[in-house]
Amino acid sequence: MIRPAFFYDSLVAGGIDFFTGVPDSLLKSFCAYVTDHADERHHIIAANEGGAIGLATGYHFATGNIPLVYMQNSGEGNAVNPLLSLTDPDVYSVPLVLVIGWRGMPGVHDEPQHVKQGKVTLALLDAMQIPYAVASDDEAELQKQLATCIASVKERHAAYALVIRKGTFSDYALEHTIPVPGEMTREEAIEHIMLEAPPSAAFVSTTGMASRELFELRVKHGMGHEKDFLTVGSMGHASQIALAIALQQPWRKVYCIDGDGAAIMHMGGMAIIGSRGPRNLVHIIMNNGAHDSVGGQPTVGRQINLPLIAKACGYQQGYSVSTPTELGTALEKSAKTNGLCFLEIKVKKGARKDLGRPTTTPLENKQAFMEFLQK
Repeated sequence: MIRPAFFYDSLVAGGIDFFTGVPDSLLKSFCAYVTDHADERHHIIAANEGGAIGLATGYHFATGNIPLVYMQNSGEGNAVNPLLSLTDPDVYSVPLVLVIGWRGMPGVHDEPQHVKQGKVTLALLDAMQIPYAVASDDEAELQKQLATCIASVKERHAAYALVIRKGTFSDYALEHTIPVPGEMTREEAIEHIMLEAPPSAAFVSTTGMASRELFELRVKHGMGHEKDFLTVGSMGHASQIALAIALQQPWRKVYCIDGDGAAIMHMGGMAIIGSRGPRNLVHIIMNNGAHDSVGGQPTVGRQINLPLIAKACGYQQGYSVSTPTELGTALEKSAKTNGLCFLEIKVKKGARKDLGRPTTTPLENKQAFMEFLQK
């Protein structure tokens, strides 16, 4: 296995000292080490992977040095446009190193949302004409691969990717954690909302822990899953799914259970929601200031005023709560006022150690959900 410290030190020795990207579960030890050892001028956790390419480009323009961008392979989709229209040799020819976690690698069991992405990860790099190496888990071999990578980047003034398989890095736990206060867990808050919702309400939950918790809470209370769409992939797009449902079925209350990292990833979605103003939509952000599903790396969720942003985008109501009592009051106001509502719930980091995963397939979830909506 590769020690994160070894990889980081090898990169710095090769002249790479700027890091940006979106955390990934396969890269969480490396990301944690970077967070602990790179200062704020040399490490930025980006809103999304495309933004990370932009940050890396600006760093290169300012310094002439080679930046590194890390991401899960699902983030390749967000990065395709700037990789082809900004950093490509046919455009501005920006040298950079990509470190990509290979979720859904063929032959390795993974969640359904990663299967297709895993199949096409290398093909996407081929299509973009970005050379790559599947990183070795032997440190001596990896050092040779890294030397080849850096030489290629310098010679071509273009991107080179190191693709990281599951289990490549040894464990490293984040030391410089930022305390995130909260009285409720995310699961407790979701349970409260779920039980207060009218019987006809539909739920759209974001990728990660929130969907897993909603699924298990339905089981806990002996309920079916047909009212819930679990957005297990496509991080950041749950609110747009919920918006379209709310607009097409204005008689139905629609709850979008979002996360701070997901909402920030595609924050422009809030402007679209506000411009259409569906009175039956409640957009809920579970704000724990962290990318909770991929190692707890921090977001800027607790550093910005999300309800104020929502109101500026056109939401009629905007609340920020942190206790069960405050949550109950906000939900009651939302029900009585009947207007586009934004609700930030400041929750604790973390989840139950025994939290399971949905036992239905994505197709089964979609079919049951559509049948519920069409009743």
